[in-house]
Amino acid sequence: MAAPSTTGQRPAIAGEAFLRALSDHGVDYLFANPGTDFPPVVEAFTRAKKTNAKVPQPVLVPHENLAVAMAHGAYLMNGRPQAVMVHVNVGTANTINNITNLSRDRVPLILAAGRTPITEKGQFGSRSRPIHWAQEMFDQAGMLREMVKWDYELREPAQVGDVVSRSVEVAMAHPRGPVYLVLPREPLSAPVDEPIEPIKPRAAADRVHPDPKAIATLAEWIAAAERPMIVTSILPGDAVPVLDQLAERFAIPVVTHNPRSVCLPFSHPMHFGYEPGPLLKDADLVIALESDVPWIPLLQHPAAGARIVHIAEDPAFVRYPMRTFPSDLSVQAGVTNALSALVAALDAQAGKAKSGIEARRARLTERNNARRAEIAKAGNPGERISPAYLSRCIGEAVGPDAVIFNEYPLRSDHCPREKPNTFFSLGPAGGLGWGLGAALGAKLAAPDKLIVATLGDGAYMFSNPTVGHWVSGKHGLPILTIVFNNSRYGAVRNSTLSMFKDGVAGENDGRDLADLDPAPPYDEMAKAQGAHAERVENPADLPGALARARDAVMKDKRQALLNIITPY
Repeated sequence: MAAPSTTGQRPAIAGEAFLRALSDHGVDYLFANPGTDFPPVVEAFTRAKKTNAKVPQPVLVPHENLAVAMAHGAYLMNGRPQAVMVHVNVGTANTINNITNLSRDRVPLILAAGRTPITEKGQFGSRSRPIHWAQEMFDQAGMLREMVKWDYELREPAQVGDVVSRSVEVAMAHPRGPVYLVLPREPLSAPVDEPIEPIKPRAAADRVHPDPKAIATLAEWIAAAERPMIVTSILPGDAVPVLDQLAERFAIPVVTHNPRSVCLPFSHPMHFGYEPGPLLKDADLVIALESDVPWIPLLQHPAAGARIVHIAEDPAFVRYPMRTFPSDLSVQAGVTNALSALVAALDAQAGKAKSGIEARRARLTERNNARRAEIAKAGNPGERISPAYLSRCIGEAVGPDAVIFNEYPLRSDHCPREKPNTFFSLGPAGGLGWGLGAALGAKLAAPDKLIVATLGDGAYMFSNPTVGHWVSGKHGLPILTIVFNNSRYGAVRNSTLSMFKDGVAGENDGRDLADLDPAPPYDEMAKAQGAHAERVENPADLPGALARARDAVMKDKRQALLNIITPY
């Protein structure tokens, strides 16, 4: 079939309507790794340059895993829905690792993919390459259906606006999450009969408010408790000051187990670190606040008779196939709403428990001061650069307003973060190759901020660093990347030793299948792509190297990488 006429007035195509609909729904960027399914998208973007049509900013990312991570980082900065488009089934397959992360972290992503052309002949856009037969699947969306909230395949060019509206509506509905949209080449390149009109997004529902009876019950339990505690993992920024108020006024210690964001300022007197065990064994009331794994049952358990409460948008985490934590009270609500209601309810109970609150505060303050004093000793310099000392130096060099994306190695006890939205960590699914891309996406959405990626050397390898440094240079996204280089997969080794320390594997210190020696010269590789880069092994050299790298990013607008040798 012949292409639509290129003489006179060109009819609008569905690809243009697709891009306009994304933009109308607040999508700022289309992160893309294209293939033979992309001609209608390329045509639509090229037309938009000439007509100044409203479309998202195209961001070319030559690996799909990195593109999804970038979308995650951008969402964490601006809170708006994100969009990624990839090449048919093979591109989709490359996204699944980070789509799993986004699913568990409830990130509203519209993941779009082409589909091998439906027709073998007879239509504009019919199959024209040998791959168009081999790439077709019976169920392309089946690869990731368990990790998305919704999937759909475009059938008619006229419905493209409605399909985008529905995809955004589902992705942004609480609990949020990714959706998958399949776009065959023929309908996406077909003309649309009517002019492309602006689309008014449908109003999204706010986070759910808690059941007042459940909040009243919890307030009574807190007032009666002698040793309450809160365990949390990830909170939206607006929940942090409310938790701050709750913990301070009622002397409730907070543990951020497996933290993925700043849940409480580190200096807060009720911030009790990151391990629940020391408090859990004595607590008579445990409040799990947006915490999918408040403790590890194999290693820890609450005291007999302790009441257990779960507060979350999905307190049962129903998409987890197996999860058996006990629950005496379950509160399904947005955590900011729940915490605000709880503070109000506790005001009526405070008088009854005032003496108990102050006695608990005095006891906890003494305990926390001793805990922090012990932690501080580990952050002092030694003969080699320890992870604790490196973490301390990073915090001192980058300052309180920098945004850190951590993929495993940073020691949060030694790199205190005080402000909401200044720290994000790899999600609970643990799909590697997230941190570098998330940092780049954050820099795109927040260009004036100092963005720092702290990565293990294994995570750095997973992140497609050649692509990442290319994207940084190509799109003007200078970030500071810090590689904790211990020449091993630390998680693999530690897991092996936790089970077979006294086995044969322990005789080799658990290094089999975890040894990454010889370590590549990461700094030299980054230099080849235009980065300011240094290798640092001497503890005395670390502060100066961090300062130079920070200034390269913020003053010279140049990406920087530090290859830090830190055996652990």
